Formats: sequence, structure tokens, C-alpha cells
Amino acid sequence: MSSPRSIATRTGDDGTTSLLYGQRVPKDHPQIEAVGVFDELNATVGLAKAACPDPARKAELEQIQQDLVALMGELACAEADAARYAASEFRKIGEAELARLDAALAALESRPVRLDGWATPGANPHAAALDLARTAARRAERRLVALPAAGRRVRPVLLQFVNRLADLLWLLARAAEQ
Repeated sequence: MSSPRSIATRTGDDGTTSLLYGQRVPKDHPQIEAVGVFDELNATVGLAKAACPDPARKAELEQIQQDLVALMGELACAEADAARYAASEFRKIGEAELARLDAALAALESRPVRLDGWATPGANPHAAALDLARTAARRAERRLVALPAAGRRVRPVLLQFVNRLADLLWLLARAAEQ
């Protein structure tokens, strides 16, 4: 029997898990799949952060991780609870977070970064970790785009955020190679 403090609650032993406000769904539910790939993205951004030699860049990656946690919270909410979530005090991705990514993209694009050809990841551990995060971001983006077909609306700013994030990770990887 699990203790009250155990992570092993055993409530998922039947192949189900809870959404944010308690609704039980199968573990292969599209929203759970989406939250899972964003969790993987968060972990890969963490790997890139750990390999990063620049404190300012580490802080930028940390902020991205915090944004991803906010995004996962919204995705973990059932469509029926979307209004409740919108009215909650949970942090949400919005125009400010999108503008921050756009500013980071513009700053990188204003510098001489080699952009010719297709990237071959692995120039160094930091660049490779950023490329891994980029591919995770594109997979997460595909899962996000699929949610409306499964009955879960997605705010357009979330799609824009993830698309820009993947672009930013690509540029960060190219900059880290140089």
C-alpha cells in the first residue's frame, strides 16, 4: 500500500490519469499525449540549459521552461473546464511571451549567424541539446495542432508560441555552433 506522500498513488494502474480539474481520461488521450510531449520538450530545454556556458542564455532557457509549464497547465484542462481555467490565477501564455520570443529571434537574426544549408547537429554538446529541443518542439507543435480534431480548442497564441519557440531553438543551436 502506498503512503500518503508517495508518488505511486496507483490511481493510474488502470491506464487512466487525471486532467487538471480531476476528469479521468485514458493515458493515450490526445491531451495527455500533448502534455507528455511538452514535458519532453521541457526536459530537452533543461538539457540545453545544463550544457549552456552563458549565464544570460541559461536564464533565457529557464524562462522558456517556465513558459512551457504554464502551457502544459492549460493543455491539461478538459474543454469543459476551459472557462474555469481562463478565469483562474494560473499563469497563461499570452502576447507578452510571444513578443519575448519574437525579440529573441530578432536579436539573433541581427547578428552574423551562419544560416546556409541544413543543420547537422552535434558540433558541440550545447548546440546538439538545442537541436534536440528544436525537434521536440516541432513534435509538440504537431500534437498541439491535432487537439482541435479531438475536441479540445487551442488558443491561437499557443500555436504561435510553439512555432516561434522551434524557430528560436534552431537559431540558438546555429549560434551555439559558432
